[in-house]
Amino acid sequence: MENKAQSLSPSLMDYVNVPEKQRQLHAKTLKVVILSQILAGAGLAAGVTVGALLAKEMLGTDRYAGIPSGLITLGSAAAAYGVGRLSQRWGRRPGLAIGFMVGGLGAIGVVLSALLNSIPLLFISMLLYGAGTATNLQARYAGTDLALPAHRAKAISMAMVFTTFGAVAGPNLVTLTGKFATSLGAPPLSGPFMLAAAAYLIAGVVLFVFLRPDPFLVAKAVAEKQRLESIADDAKRLENAANKKGIIIGATVMVLTQIVMVAIMTMTPVHMQHHGHGLGAVGIVIGIHVAAMYLPSLVTGVLVDKVGHIAMSYVAGFTLLLSGLLAAFGPGDSMAVLILALALLGLGWNFGLISGTAAVVHATPPQIRAKTQGTIDVLIALGGASGGALSGMVVAQSSYTTLSLAGAFLSLLLIPVVLWVRKKKG
Repeated sequence: MENKAQSLSPSLMDYVNVPEKQRQLHAKTLKVVILSQILAGAGLAAGVTVGALLAKEMLGTDRYAGIPSGLITLGSAAAAYGVGRLSQRWGRRPGLAIGFMVGGLGAIGVVLSALLNSIPLLFISMLLYGAGTATNLQARYAGTDLALPAHRAKAISMAMVFTTFGAVAGPNLVTLTGKFATSLGAPPLSGPFMLAAAAYLIAGVVLFVFLRPDPFLVAKAVAEKQRLESIADDAKRLENAANKKGIIIGATVMVLTQIVMVAIMTMTPVHMQHHGHGLGAVGIVIGIHVAAMYLPSLVTGVLVDKVGHIAMSYVAGFTLLLSGLLAAFGPGDSMAVLILALALLGLGWNFGLISGTAAVVHATPPQIRAKTQGTIDVLIALGGASGGALSGMVVAQSSYTTLSLAGAFLSLLLIPVVLWVRKKKG
């Protein structure tokens, strides 16, 4: 292990040995991650806002409108695994930068598929575009690498809250980007993906250039130094061991909230279109939904640090339950009801993601943290993929009301599942 420590560059060892430099690097890391998240927010909004509408237009039916969402989240699953493994081995910088660049290439492919009216190219491109979504979520972990344990949830929320700026701007630029696409001779629904391509590629460049030294490599080196210094201390070794209960609870919360959020969100634009709402109205509702996903993060992070991730997991379940019931029974032609339902949907997801992420960060030592985080994000993405892909079929076979009620039931299921895991593992 000493050889491993000696193999680190002198500049990296300076950070390992000086706590003040670690704090300075943590502050710098948050600034770089925040800038990348603002850009990435604009990128991920394209798929959320018009992905299902573009598929409906190209396929000529509602039945498979949820497939692009499923493909995005399936691509996100593969990317989450890859980004997690890259980050564990080489650090956050190459993992996140490559993930965003792949997402940018996918967005370019979606634009080309719309120009060529190519369904196969659309599906392949949606898979690649999903890498941007996965990387956007993985970036939240970078802010925790050097954070003090008592402030980790707040660090997660700092990384997430600034996603709001791009994510809210994206849906509200649908009309403008649509006009820009039309001026280039492309279908208007390809416009948001043009914005996504630029946003993801620039975010990747920002991380690759400025995320130095790599915070995760420093955190791993610090943990290794502490382990060597306390190798005879049994209590310290137990503290640094992975907490399987925390990992299971965190993963359960995030997977279930992702399924509910993606399923209802995916078909809301189509549901609105059926009730006579225009593209501008869709942009407003989705913009508010995305704002509710990210903007409350600062408050959520403080709450998770104060009351604990278990309590906030229960709050997430009840919030998603209210959202599903409101979406199911509210009049489809009421903008106010749709806005409230989708705002609660985003808020419940926010509670679930931050509380679940905090549980996983607390439960994993740096030696396995990035790899574990990547694996869990694979499960989250697969859950979202199933929710997105099945949502269109449920609506086609039954109704948006049935879909929303299913989401409400699944969110309520979150509470006994977490209780069961705690009892089983306690």
